[in-house]
Amino acid sequence: MNIHSLIQLLVVIEECERTKDVVAELELVLRSYKFDFYGLLRQTRPNVDIANFMLAGRWPDQWPLTYVRKRYMLVDPVARYATRAQRPFRWSDAVAAHKSDPLRRRMEQMMADARANGLIDGYIFPIHGRSGLLGSMTIGGEAVDLSPTELSLFDAVARKAFWRLLELRDEAQLLEEQGKADLKLTKREMEVLNHLADGMTSIEISRLLTISNHTVDWYMNSIQDKLKARNRQHIVAIAFRNGLIP
Repeated sequence: MNIHSLIQLLVVIEECERTKDVVAELELVLRSYKFDFYGLLRQTRPNVDIANFMLAGRWPDQWPLTYVRKRYMLVDPVARYATRAQRPFRWSDAVAAHKSDPLRRRMEQMMADARANGLIDGYIFPIHGRSGLLGSMTIGGEAVDLSPTELSLFDAVARKAFWRLLELRDEAQLLEEQGKADLKLTKREMEVLNHLADGMTSIEISRLLTISNHTVDWYMNSIQDKLKARNRQHIVAIAFRNGLIP
């Protein structure tokens, strides 16, 4: 393992003129670190097909089908922890952080299925913008111990690859413009708004975000006031019209 390959990758990504070149360079370094699987994606909501938000990735053959069929997107401890994490973290740390969660058994079943598919452990690197979580890069396979320096460099690589791929797909400016529109809503309000748009109730959102349903209602009222909406359906309509939610 050589941190110089990570430093070099930061330069190379910027020079790539095609998305496939960015992916090839990224995968080359990931393989050198024994990370066989990865995903680089924009933030989305539960129940949404993440394939439409995947910028690049490689997973075990059966894992995406298992993940969708068993609806693990609703209990995924790594994805849930990423919504409030400000720094990179290890998958196993996300599981430990939910030890008192009422959905703990389902989470453990998901991680057992992941291990059976070769996803023993890994890391996730949240990518934030002014409006909150924009996306993430997750890498994994066998258990690999990264040094603090390597962790910081991988974090930089995640952001660099994320934005370069968006630029090459002519999608970076749109995401940045949406971020400006989001400034009037807090990060937590944006999370609640996205889950509302997915058809979830206050109780379901409270369980997902591990807050009380009364707190969710408080956020809903705040969002409604800021968007000058008549009701929750109107909130979603205004949010879609202004590009606040995909």
